[in-house]
Formats: sequence, C-alpha cells, structure tokens
Amino acid sequence: MKVWAVTKVGKPVEFIDRPNPMPTGTEVVLDVTHCGVCHSDLHFCKGEYQMGGGKIMNLTDRGVELPRAPGHEVFGRVVAAGPDAEGIAIGDQRIVYPWIGCGHCKYCKSENDNMCATQSAIGVIRHGGFGEKVMVPHPRYLVEADGIDPALASTFACSGITTLSAIRKLGEVPLEQAVVLIGAGGLGHAAISMLHALGHQAIVVVDIDPAKRVAALTAGATAVVDGSRGDVVEAIKNAVGGPVLSIIDFVNNTETAQSAYASLAKGGKLIMVGVAGGDLTLGLAEMIFKGLSIMGSVTGSIQDLRDIVALAQQGKLNPVPIVRMSKDQANEALDMLRAGQAIGRIVLEGSRGV
Repeated sequence: MKVWAVTKVGKPVEFIDRPNPMPTGTEVVLDVTHCGVCHSDLHFCKGEYQMGGGKIMNLTDRGVELPRAPGHEVFGRVVAAGPDAEGIAIGDQRIVYPWIGCGHCKYCKSENDNMCATQSAIGVIRHGGFGEKVMVPHPRYLVEADGIDPALASTFACSGITTLSAIRKLGEVPLEQAVVLIGAGGLGHAAISMLHALGHQAIVVVDIDPAKRVAALTAGATAVVDGSRGDVVEAIKNAVGGPVLSIIDFVNNTETAQSAYASLAKGGKLIMVGVAGGDLTLGLAEMIFKGLSIMGSVTGSIQDLRDIVALAQQGKLNPVPIVRMSKDQANEALDMLRAGQAIGRIVLEGSRGV
C-alpha cells in the first residue's frame, strides 16, 4: 500500500510503499477515504514532546518504529476482514476509533481505551490515515456515521471526542454560565459547536490570531479575547463578567496555562488538553483556599464518539470549517497547520497515489 510516512524525525513525510495489511481473527482493514490533520501529527513528525521541567519524550519513548504513517482522524471503507470479525461487511463505511488499547485492562473493558497504559494507537504505533489503508484489531473500534459528511465525520475521531470529553470533565455547568476556551483552532471550533449542541449560551474564546477570533465569533462564540494582550487575565475576567469557573485550554503552554490559572474563580476548574508543552507553577495553599481543580484530558472514549455522531445525526452539531486537500499535499497541509494558517480542520482526501 502507499503511505505518506515519517521516515526521519523533523523531516517532511515521504511517499513510500508498505505491504498491504492482511487481517486475521477479528481484524478489519479499511481503505482510507478521509483523514483529518491534527496538531498531534505535527508533534509526531517533529519526533518529540516537551514534557516540562526540561524533560522531552521522543517517539522511541512512545514505542514508535519508523517509518510510520501518522493520521488518527480516519474515515474509511471496509475492504477486508478476518474470519472472526462480526457485525461488519465489505463496503461498510465507518469512523475509526484510533486510540486502541490492550483490550484486557479495566479501561479497555469499559471502552475507555484512551486511558490504557499500553496503547497501540492508529497513527502512532500502527500506520494511520496518511496511508492508503488502516487495520484495526476489532470491529468494536468502528462507528457508523450514516448521513454525515465523511470529511466531518473523520474529525470526530480526535477533535470531536477530545472536546466532548473535556467539556464533560467540567461537570454540571449551568447553561448560562460562561465557558472559556483557549485556542480557536480545530479543537476550539469543535468545542464551540459542541457547547452549542449541548445548549450552552456563553462561550468566550481566547486566541492570539485576529482572523481566528473573527472566525470564532462567526462560529458562535459570544465574546473573544486577544490572547497576546499584556492584561489578558483581566480581559478574560471582563469578558466573562468576573473570575472564571470553567476553562478549557486547547493550547496548554506555559503562557496560556498561567493565564488560565490566574483567571480561575473560587471553585474554578481548568481542563488541560493541548500538548504545546511547558510548566505551570501552582500556589499550593491557593489551590486549597480557593478549592481549584486542574485536570488533564486525553482524547475521549468510544462512547464519546458514538454520542457525537448522534448529536450530528440529530442536526444539533454545526459543522466546523473544513479545508479539503489531497494526500499528495500532506506536507503542505502540515506546513499550513504549523504556520497557524488553518481555520477549523484540514482533511486529506484521495490522491494521485491512491
């Protein structure tokens, strides 16, 4: 099969041939028709993750062997299956849940594979959607999305479930109470759409890019804040009308985390999603006296994916802006994302090579 793969860290993806996957047991092979491009793909191509405190996690630490095709927002058509793969037929079109777990731990048994300690995720350990085909170990990782644009449906596998999972971690938030979103990229837009679908009425978006702030307002944000302001904490509080109870940081670097933490009201919650990297110094006594909660959120569950599909099929979920590009433009797409030029989500479709 043809794949656009990372062959050397820090270098552009290369167009290479790999053996076609041959399914056995419960395995299922899909032709990839659509694949979203995520900021996580940029970190994967760079080959390292800033873990804070001067620590760096590289691909080897994650168990990655190169060459490897990235891409974990996959929509495709079933083309082969093992003899024990039940409930699936050749030609079925499905979203692929990419955060494959070990299948045996308590998290996997409760369909929370994203929390498994020994993942073999598609687009990380397994070849992902930048390739012609993907193979999943079991049909349970495939979710129907009838009636939904496949390009949009592919984005649900990461940006969709990641935003819904983060929103759910905020707990019971009154619909009139403001939720602050830091970052108006693909995840930020998905969160705006998700919050509207869930009935939220006050959404404040923080971003350093004027064009992305305008796009956020167009998408339904009720207010935006320039994240590059020297008084960004006061600006956030003014936009909300006081200290903030609910913040989701889709960037999550030192600067955004510090601003978010400083904006929290007593009893406030900060959900960290982005992996830009950095450090956050916490006032431990302040954490106690103010009753603050800070939580990391890693993607989402298979049930989150089913729930998002249901919202979309019910017409409650406004589609995020999508830029459609050919897989032959994979490096161009990554460059656009790296330069912050993508509003919404880039989705790779077909190519001359496939």
